Amino acid sequence: MAPARADGIEVRKAALISAENGYVLEADFEVTLTHTLEEALNKGIPLHFILEFELNRPRWYWLNEKIADARQEYRLSYNALTRQYRVGLRNLYQNFATLSEALGFMSRVRVRNIAEPGAFGKGASYRAALRLRLDSSQLPRAFQVSALGSREWSISSDWHRWTVLP
Repeated sequence: MAPARADGIEVRKAALISAENGYVLEADFEVTLTHTLEEALNKGIPLHFILEFELNRPRWYWLNEKIADARQEYRLSYNALTRQYRVGLRNLYQNFATLSEALGFMSRVRVRNIAEPGAFGKGASYRAALRLRLDSSQLPRAFQVSALGSREWSISSDWHRWTVLP
């Protein structure tokens, strides 16, 4: 009997790290596709995922100040001819022999230049938020109808929030 698995996306860790040219976002996710999504992928339907990041400075007297935000899109597809999975990130593509390798690549997020080196004030605290989700609007129209309200067609992590103290 196979062990039970939870379908969806879970944030394992996330951090904003200071580097020479600014701040870098590092995050690790646990991505597990539902049986329906895996079957659709293996039949040639590409899956589009969106990474969303926000960094705000809370203010008690006014609306929160937006310091930075980022959005990164991934395209996961399967090529039946070569029997390889492919992950696309902007103009870069990488092929993988197995689905677990492709999901592992997508699970390790490194986004450079989130904020300039001087973007943070001394002694202030900031709130960061991060999530990864399947973009069901990128599915073919027939599947978008099925995706409405269905857990089989929509997976997402909850917003992972943490405090950043520069």
